[in-house]
Amino acid sequence: MPARLSTVTALNPGAALNPLTALTLAVATAAITTAAASWAVSLAVALAAAVLAVRAGVSGRLVPAAAVILAPFWISLLIMHGLFFPEGRTVLAQWGAARVTAEGLSFALDMGSRTAACVLVFLLFSFTVRVPDLVAVMAARRVPPQFGYVLASTLTLAPAIAARLDRIRQAQESRGLVLRGGFLPRLAAARLQMVPLVLALIQDAGDRAQALDSRGFNGTRARTSYRDVPDSAAQRGVRAVALLAAVAAVGLRISGHWPEMQWPGGVPA
Repeated sequence: MPARLSTVTALNPGAALNPLTALTLAVATAAITTAAASWAVSLAVALAAAVLAVRAGVSGRLVPAAAVILAPFWISLLIMHGLFFPEGRTVLAQWGAARVTAEGLSFALDMGSRTAACVLVFLLFSFTVRVPDLVAVMAARRVPPQFGYVLASTLTLAPAIAARLDRIRQAQESRGLVLRGGFLPRLAAARLQMVPLVLALIQDAGDRAQALDSRGFNGTRARTSYRDVPDSAAQRGVRAVALLAAVAAVGLRISGHWPEMQWPGGVPA
């Protein structure tokens, strides 16, 4: 019989965490950050995620992805709450109906930093986790295969689309279609790229469905995996503590007993 593969340390020496531990830490961090409702905590979490991304060597992918997600959200926050915050009392500037208030900017900063922290945490997880290991862990714990497939597809969808789009662009340029230049030429060429991209994704979906069906994806028998993902008592303890901390934080926030943090001088954090 072929030797079973030892993952995490053997296949990727830099990845010491079980995928389930990484997922639990990401979910718990996002829950605690949301419950804290403090821009100081959110900025600290976002900074920690950025540092970990640099150490993991994924900052080059994480930063553009986070910018694409967060930039429209931040702009909408600035417009909605920075300029038109109905509860604002301290007016900093005014142009007709638009008023820049200290309360609106504070609310926008709180929401923007909190969302940025959660987005960075989950992007860090998605860019560092080994998807085959995560699927193997779920299969070993009798998680429905449909859930594991949806999660794996979600984590791999963006890179697959980017790679397919790059191949389409290269093929079109090899046939004499110039897609580079300013904003308007790129916008006009987007339609020529989207049509083959959508058709290719539809074809891939059909091919995957046939492959899954031929391998008994909808079968009811217990599944096994050739991947052996190590887990330790210490990591199981970390997962339990992280989940308890997340539940406690959410409970404190819902009950209204979360301690209000302030900087020296009475400025809320």
